[in-house]
Amino acid sequence: MTTMNKLNQVILSATLALAASGASAQMRIEISGVGSNQIPVAVAGFADENIAPQQISAIIKADLERSGAFKLIDAGVITSMSNIDYGTWKAKGADALVVGTVAKSAAGDYEVRYKLFDTVKQSELSQLNVSRAPQFTRLTAHNIADDVYLKLTGIRGAFSTRIAYVKEYDKRHYELLVADADGDGEQMALRSNEPIISPSWSPDGTKVAYVSFEQKKPVVYVQNLITRARTVIANEKGSNSSPVWAQTGNKLAVSLSKDGHTQIYTVNADGGNLKRVSNSAGIDSEANFAPDGSIYFMSDRSGGPQIYRMNGDGGEAKRVTFTGNYNISPRVSADGKTLAYISRRDGNYQLYVMDLASGQEQRLSDSTDDQYPSFAPNGKYIMYATQAGGRKSLAVVSVDGRVKQRLTTQAGNIKEPTWGPFMQ
Repeated sequence: MTTMNKLNQVILSATLALAASGASAQMRIEISGVGSNQIPVAVAGFADENIAPQQISAIIKADLERSGAFKLIDAGVITSMSNIDYGTWKAKGADALVVGTVAKSAAGDYEVRYKLFDTVKQSELSQLNVSRAPQFTRLTAHNIADDVYLKLTGIRGAFSTRIAYVKEYDKRHYELLVADADGDGEQMALRSNEPIISPSWSPDGTKVAYVSFEQKKPVVYVQNLITRARTVIANEKGSNSSPVWAQTGNKLAVSLSKDGHTQIYTVNADGGNLKRVSNSAGIDSEANFAPDGSIYFMSDRSGGPQIYRMNGDGGEAKRVTFTGNYNISPRVSADGKTLAYISRRDGNYQLYVMDLASGQEQRLSDSTDDQYPSFAPNGKYIMYATQAGGRKSLAVVSVDGRVKQRLTTQAGNIKEPTWGPFMQ
């Protein structure tokens, strides 16, 4: 890994420019639980990293720790990336070692070099050399953590991805916010005195669709995070809600009540070619595209809200959930194997996952008022909104339920999360 993601830099630059509109304080993360087979990793302090705006090794450690997949071993500061004494680190219990250096160029950029070593096989696993402007220091650290995660687990890391969510103040002020996956670097994309709901990332990570009530009714917009331009996608008679992108990025599914009761439609990303794809006497809403192009959605056609599946262009719908009388908010993992949803059991609204091949389900949360699940792009974690102590916050749980995080903020209620894609 010798080059960095240019699109991620462009989007980060664009959202950083939004800071002038007013950014809120970053979120605090509480972590509980660990993975079933933690990999012991020593992360050394990077040589001369104190000259950078943020301590790169500390960000890497925080990323790896909150994943629950690693057991971190203190390594102090290592000034040289050559002549590694593998035996010493293996004796300390580390199966892998992360080392690096930081230097400042004459142009003011920070040059970061990193290497990952396998202490068991006594070999170098990966390296990175990158020069970046100061504002991209955190992104560089997240990219290194992604590389460590990939090389040691075989699964692509999601630390450098972005999330979007809504923050509400006193039911009078609303903000659509974009942040790093760890909640840091929070920047405002939209502020309104009317509710903002249902944000959804485009597959390329450059746009967010959402519903705004600024016209005193729900209208679906798409906002370009780079140019800040907004496009009205659905402003039909009645309710316009629940936008979600198809994986192709050229269309969205929306829920409209223009014909009397809420049904699912597809619409081009420019707002054209509106087409109805669901057809029931009940309410069909909360569509989500699976990787194969099919649509999972919520419908009350059987009497209560349940989750169904249909082809992307409509047709016969097949019921997916059968346990419980209230199942909503379907979200499908990137590999198409797992369904996340909210189920009401014994009066509690909780996060569940289902193995779509076997139909076996598992409850992942212990709270009582969960909403809006969203998969990480690697399918290993789910972010959702929850409530405790009268405050709304975000939570993250691993798909096996072992690792849990709570993201809280000092001011306002945070809700309606959506996890952004990998930046190609």
